[in-house]
This record gives sequence, structure tokens and C-alpha cells, in this order.
Amino acid sequence: MMDTVQQKQADSNEKAYIPIGSEAYNEIVTFLYEEAMLLDNLRLQEWGERLATDLVYTAPLRHTRWGVDHEKSYIRTVQHFHDNYRSILGRIMRLTGKSAWAEDPPSRTRRLITNVLVQQGASENEYTVTSYLMMTRSRFSDEHVDVISCERRDVIRREDSGELKLARREALLDQSVLGTPNLAVFL
Repeated sequence: MMDTVQQKQADSNEKAYIPIGSEAYNEIVTFLYEEAMLLDNLRLQEWGERLATDLVYTAPLRHTRWGVDHEKSYIRTVQHFHDNYRSILGRIMRLTGKSAWAEDPPSRTRRLITNVLVQQGASENEYTVTSYLMMTRSRFSDEHVDVISCERRDVIRREDSGELKLARREALLDQSVLGTPNLAVFL
């Protein structure tokens, strides 16, 4: 007898999830945890080395909709950011240099990654990964802490070298109005 998740996958012709605890699943989760650690510790150049050169990195705007229109709550024609590999490297250079006034002193962040689900991607060397991110961000000596949460939809690719690289990320923010002054941090 199929459980509910398996039935939904069969009904929608989705590929099955890679089993939690399998070697491939553990490798993807480790990649995501290491990514969070690198970003939280401001090791941005090292994080940049984990990005595919054809990277697309987006965060569409969220609009509050009534229940029947919930699926239409993300507006992909308007984005908080729409970056590629070159623009991300430019942001890394700016953030690690002396011209990042919005991040000087840098934010203190903590990224918590949960609910990781992995499927085989469109090609044999790609994985489609869904995860939840809860990020806290504090600045200066203020007691205020920003909380940013989102669902991330990633494509993680195994390169010919064997390394995993982030090829696509869409960050679907939970908030329609962000409670943070800027998004100068990476989700």
C-alpha cells in the first residue's frame, strides 16, 4: 500500500525522492550544511568556489493572496534579486572589500537548514533539492534580530571533477514585507 507522499508523486508523475540517509542524500545535506557554515563565517570566496559558472540565483516577490489563489502568491516578474555567476562574484568582491557600506560592520547570521528533500534532476549528474532556510541576522550592538525564512529550490550538479556545485537557487521568501533593511546577505 502506498503512503500519501508516494501516491502524490505517482499522481503527478514526479520522480521519487532519494532516500533519507542514503549516500547521495547525505552528500547533498553535507553540501548544504557546509554552505551555511561558509556563509555564516563570511568565507565568501570559498562559498563562491561552490557555484556553477551558469548559476541563476533568484528571489521572487511574494504577494499575499486568498486561499484559492495561494499558488499565485509568487510574482516571478518582480524579484528581490536575480543574479548570475558574474553578479554573485561581483557581490562577493564588494562584500569582502572596502566598499560594502551596507555590510560594514558585517551582519552576524545563523542559517538553519531543514526539511531537505532530494530528487534526481533532469540529467544524471544533477539533483533537484528543496530545503527550508531560517536565518537570523543581527547588526551592530542592537538587541533586534531579523528573521528571514524561505523555501529554497536548488539544482545541485556534480561536475566532471566530482565536486558538487550550486547551479540554480530560487529562494521563496515567506514574508511579503521583509523585516530587514536590505538583502545584502545570501540566502
